[in-house]
Amino acid sequence: MLNRQTYFIKERVKLLRISDTYDILDPETQEHIGIAVERPGQLTRVLRLLISKQLLPTRIDIHDDENNPPLLSIRRGVNLLGAKIDILNADGQPVGYFKSKLFTLSGGFRVYDIHDKQVAEVKGNWKGWNFKFLDTSGNQLGTVTKSWAGLSQELFSSADNYIIRLQNPDQGTSGLLLAAGLAIDAVYNEN
Repeated sequence: MLNRQTYFIKERVKLLRISDTYDILDPETQEHIGIAVERPGQLTRVLRLLISKQLLPTRIDIHDDENNPPLLSIRRGVNLLGAKIDILNADGQPVGYFKSKLFTLSGGFRVYDIHDKQVAEVKGNWKGWNFKFLDTSGNQLGTVTKSWAGLSQELFSSADNYIIRLQNPDQGTSGLLLAAGLAIDAVYNEN
């Protein structure tokens, strides 16, 4: 699943949700190819009733099948200024991290590998939901764009659907960029 060029991410609509679940689909066939499940701790679940979700720690596990161990995990600690989000592989070992920009009008964050080398930057428009993955030379590695979810879901829900497109994904960055695409909504944008 981690070597694909396109992913359709469909956030499940829930009433009174404390955590999120995202179906990962093939955008052309709508075949289910994975799932991303947010798993905050018990104390965090309670605190989300009182404190903004963006300030609290969370973990999102990315599976090819929910019954299998996670292929990747996105883990964020307490977020006060400039959150660092760790990306872990199936063995729980770090494979990279994201670091948000402190002073920017358009939002965004940087993507680093395990050796603290920046491999990409996520730039975009939080309002228009158009994002680009750019390498350190400014070349486009991929995009994240919002997909229309239908009138009722758009009006009565905060659930988002979006497409992640990677150009020439390689084994080293495709998982990090998939996690970055999920992090835009699940970690940085949700309230």
